[in-house]
Amino acid sequence: MTVSVLLADDQPLLSLGFRLVLEAQPDITVVGEAGNGAQAVTMTRALRPDVVLMDVRMPVLDGIEATREIVAAGSPARILVLTTFDLDEYVYAALRAGASGFLLKDVPPADLISAIHAVAGGHAVVAPVVTRRLLDTVLPHLPGPSAGNRVDRLAGLLTGREREVLLLVAEGRSNSEIAATLHLSEATVKAHVGRLLSKLELRDRVQIVVFAYENGFRPR
Repeated sequence: MTVSVLLADDQPLLSLGFRLVLEAQPDITVVGEAGNGAQAVTMTRALRPDVVLMDVRMPVLDGIEATREIVAAGSPARILVLTTFDLDEYVYAALRAGASGFLLKDVPPADLISAIHAVAGGHAVVAPVVTRRLLDTVLPHLPGPSAGNRVDRLAGLLTGREREVLLLVAEGRSNSEIAATLHLSEATVKAHVGRLLSKLELRDRVQIVVFAYENGFRPR
């Protein structure tokens, strides 16, 4: 199956570089290039891409607001945010807005291609080492759980095993790492993650991380 991609970046040279890399793949098609966030929203609605490669800092409308508008409109497009580590706070905001993952702007071509296929297939791009670094940066600045969102209010919703899986996902652990830690099969872990998504009404694995940190499920 061919994956359609919309590029959203106000730097023409970067867009050109991404286009050249992606169009060299037989199963990826670049359907358009947006030079700002407003164009990204409009073009996503018109072109219905499978994946939007979204820059954060763009004129007219930034990537975070563009992501929020695309998700709020019910678009099935998955959004990959482009960033550098000095923009971690913006990345967190983008993940809250509904992005399915994030990539560094200097991502190796093979990793870019792999990430696009992953999110197009309904998965999230949460590389454990990158996630841990991101959360180490933003965690001190996150508000604690409010009275209406405390862990005890969710106690009846999640099983003990599901809470264990939730904490490990919040640490940025992969399914294989979670399976090894809990002495489960990867298939069982995948099933637990699926139930978490369903019970908590979340889009993907990235949103599990955001939910965990906003509701007090913080790893020690």
